[in-house]
Amino acid sequence: MRHGPATRRGRPAVSGRIVLRLDRMMVERGRSLGWLARQVGITDANLSKIKNNHVSAIRFSTLAAICEALDCQPGDVLVYEADDGDDGTGPRP
Repeated sequence: MRHGPATRRGRPAVSGRIVLRLDRMMVERGRSLGWLARQVGITDANLSKIKNNHVSAIRFSTLAAICEALDCQPGDVLVYEADDGDDGTGPRP
């Protein structure tokens, strides 16, 4: 029994997306893109793609290295954004 639209693999269709708020965390910590890239062990270009949400996935090891370098939690840099523009941080009905 299906409970809504599904993708080709039978999973429910996703109506929102995960947004990276890495730029906000970098500003709060006073860290540059180059500094963070060196700490994480990736190129400035690849970190820039992550920071600007030009990636469709991120390795857990990369996320862990970012969190370690910025002394934060994954939820500090990852936010679910519903299609209606709600970033998921406000009160729920």
